[in-house]
Amino acid sequence: MAFRRGVHWLGEILITAGVVALLFVGYLVFWTNVKADAQARTLTADLEEQWDARPHATGAVNPGAISMVAGQPFALMRIPRLGSGWSSPVLEGVTLPDLAQGVGHYPGTAAPGAIGNFAVAGHRRTHGQPFANLQLLRPGDRITVETATAVYVYQVDNDPNATIVLPTDVWVIDPVPGKPTVTPTQALITLTTCNPTWNSSHRMIVFGHLISTKLK
Repeated sequence: MAFRRGVHWLGEILITAGVVALLFVGYLVFWTNVKADAQARTLTADLEEQWDARPHATGAVNPGAISMVAGQPFALMRIPRLGSGWSSPVLEGVTLPDLAQGVGHYPGTAAPGAIGNFAVAGHRRTHGQPFANLQLLRPGDRITVETATAVYVYQVDNDPNATIVLPTDVWVIDPVPGKPTVTPTQALITLTTCNPTWNSSHRMIVFGHLISTKLK
């Protein structure tokens, strides 16, 4: 009898653990995306409202003058290859709270449109998963980054499926990726996300360069 009771209680515990695990997976897969999407829409609307209230830019724009405050959005990113309606706010920072609201700018890397490497990270799964389909990008695709004063268009240079690195390969966000001693002369962009899709053992990388700047 004692053995049967033990088996019964063990079964109950395993069933309960399974239910808890399923609920947690549901939270990660569904609810974090709902929350992140709502937050991203709010940040996007707030940014656009702020920009509409600003006077139009005149003369040359200094990309380095963009105000980037930790945890706050400062730009909007659009990638047509990921869908006509795809957009994401860009926040300053790559902490978990930052990446739960949009994509995050690596502090210390270049500002949008500036000489150097404008490097950004985003989730591939959960928390809005803005880079869920980053593997679809191909050389020649466009990445648009809009700030308060200008719209910057970058062109993708590589196939991200062929550019998979370890998390320790931080050279990808160098001013000139892979060439730490070289002084940058171009405005570049780097996008990073986890690879494979449900794992963080590696990083998928997109490289690109600036091809146009338009004042707003």
